[in-house]
Amino acid sequence: MMIKRYTKQKKVLVIIAALGLNTLVASGQIKQVTIDINLNKTHQIISNFAASDAWSCQFVGNWPDKKRGKIADLLFSLDNSADGSPKGIGLSLWRFNFGAGSAQHGGDSGIKDEWRRAESFTNNDGSYNWQNQVGQVWFLKAAKQRGVKQFLGFFNSPPVQFTLNGKAFANGGKVNIGPDKYDAFAKYIYDVVNGVQKVSKVKFDYISPINEPQWDWSDGGQEGNPYTNTQIAGVMRSINKEFVSNKLDSKILVGEAGSINYLFTTGDKPGKGNQVNDFFRQGSPNYIGDLLAVSKTIAAHSYFTTSPMSLAVKTREALADTIAAIKGLNFWQSEYCILGDNAGEIDGNHRDLGINAALYLASVIHTDLTVANASAWQWWTAISAYDYKDGLIYIDKNKTDGNFYASKMLWALGNYSRFIRPGALRVDAVSSSTGNQSLLVSAYQNGKNVTVVIINPGNENITTVFNTGKSKIQFTSSYLTSADAELKAGKITGDSNVVPGRSVITLTGVVK
Repeated sequence: MMIKRYTKQKKVLVIIAALGLNTLVASGQIKQVTIDINLNKTHQIISNFAASDAWSCQFVGNWPDKKRGKIADLLFSLDNSADGSPKGIGLSLWRFNFGAGSAQHGGDSGIKDEWRRAESFTNNDGSYNWQNQVGQVWFLKAAKQRGVKQFLGFFNSPPVQFTLNGKAFANGGKVNIGPDKYDAFAKYIYDVVNGVQKVSKVKFDYISPINEPQWDWSDGGQEGNPYTNTQIAGVMRSINKEFVSNKLDSKILVGEAGSINYLFTTGDKPGKGNQVNDFFRQGSPNYIGDLLAVSKTIAAHSYFTTSPMSLAVKTREALADTIAAIKGLNFWQSEYCILGDNAGEIDGNHRDLGINAALYLASVIHTDLTVANASAWQWWTAISAYDYKDGLIYIDKNKTDGNFYASKMLWALGNYSRFIRPGALRVDAVSSSTGNQSLLVSAYQNGKNVTVVIINPGNENITTVFNTGKSKIQFTSSYLTSADAELKAGKITGDSNVVPGRSVITLTGVVK
């Protein structure tokens, strides 16, 4: 259907449905943008939106039940308040940190900040203890109770009983596990996946055994272990053998590169880059794409590649081309928070509970989805105790109780995660520009349901009208995140919609 195109000269009254108000304004007073949606031009299938439990959940999971329950609602709930606004952001995957055991070693672990240590499921004598990581297991159960259906377990380091230096971090940037321990590490992964499933009733769909292998991990700031691609392939082969022989159907996620550049360039880390072709192109010495337990997915983190926008787009175009050359391969953006100074656009230091950080985050999500064709988008720490832009929810740094603070970044992610559910197909959406600012628009179809997410980074309100060609889409609801709103529900009653300045808005409707 071609929705009527209003002209700036025609003073047509429109309802500001996005705000849930009955205020009438003249369209000539607000800039207008046409959004073209083509349901017949399709892109990637969305797998999930996610965040991780590192590191605060080990403590917050033991907070008073009312508080930890409210935090879990913010992250996982699919329920709505009386006015139709969501109570939470409905994450569709939860990342569980399988620790390496630095917490049991305390100060002797070499990791000074106890909030960055992590328990493992072993006692000092090597026997298993399924009562460890109890706070994290509480959140694991809470996620399932609130409707999360996908779960991923990740390892920053092999457990300390398998590392060369007996620590959960490396010496001098050298790998901290020998080939003679690959099989033992694989057996441990199999055991803990099954053990945690027994105590939590949660099945891990994915296991990510290696994290950011390009970095040195030698400063004791957290658990971590560097690997070359050859070493990664060796670990993956051992885990595949363990999973296949024991008929465990969890899939192994490959990559978790510290920057997306390492997927398609050598970069500054010889032997650790070009991971797409090294792992998934037949004929490579490190080819593991034919292993039954390995997911046909390559994962990387969007750090250090998000600013300026022109460079972010160019980098992601190159990534998308590299991925597309491998038939059947998907890309997951599997970790991000706002780091560094980002070409002066935003500083990762200091908490920002407001809309500034939220708009920047939304632009990163948009670019990863629409240019890199990411089929999953995953945040780093769901809950942070730090003065940094690394949390969706912030807490007092208190191990037994405290206050919590929801950020606008939480709700901006919710503009995607709450409404774009697994299995949704991204369809083409293009907006006309307005002055020096352009709306960032993406659209998704899941059966008859259509979802459109619009980011307006500018200060001016913008009226949007839709051109949907031969398709007829009826938009009925809107959900606004702004300086004054957090997924605030509104009704759409006409053919146009106002997107307030400095906001993220999600429109939902159906194909008629």
